[in-house]
Amino acid sequence: MNWRSEHIWIELITGSRKISNFCWACILFLGSLGFLLVGTSSFFGRNLISLFPSQQIIFFPQGIVMCFYGIAGLFISSYLWCTISWSVGSGYDKFDRKEGIVCIFRWGFPGRNRRIFFRFRIRDIRSIRIEVKEGPFPRRVLYMEIGGRGDIPLTRTDENLTPQEIEQKAAESAYFLRVPIEVFRNETKKSRNECSSSRGGGGGTQESLFLLI
Repeated sequence: MNWRSEHIWIELITGSRKISNFCWACILFLGSLGFLLVGTSSFFGRNLISLFPSQQIIFFPQGIVMCFYGIAGLFISSYLWCTISWSVGSGYDKFDRKEGIVCIFRWGFPGRNRRIFFRFRIRDIRSIRIEVKEGPFPRRVLYMEIGGRGDIPLTRTDENLTPQEIEQKAAESAYFLRVPIEVFRNETKKSRNECSSSRGGGGGTQESLFLLI
């Protein structure tokens, strides 16, 4: 959800409260609970779940393995439910050109870093950077490069944005903040000017067209 005017842009971040996380938490909980009950049934010799007769499963080693997987799955599902209930990763990004201020807020895990807040001036922003990692598990992450403070991620590594989506987000952010775009691909840094000069090269054509928007 976004709210945008001529001078202010506020983007709300969903964080861990996504539909996919809810689905995975439910699937893991039900599946691991079933494994644990079947393993426990094989130990006591009683059918705690009527769908899986315990007589067909020997406690050692099948029952022990199922109990182990069930306990491990319950721990993972508990972790997911905790992140959902704490709304880890949610927050907002606020860009105020009138005041020249950028505010980034995120909810973290309970404790010292429960509230994560960054505040800096727009003039300190050097560029919007896209980090592209190719391979069997491609990753595309959008960063904001701040002078003297390093890089601040604007997207999560697990968002799995399509190339068109992350390019659109980078273009909108760079246009609103009046800063250049940089692309990191396979450990190689390509600045806006370098990409513009490589328009004739096969794979670089799309990058140069995008960066020139």
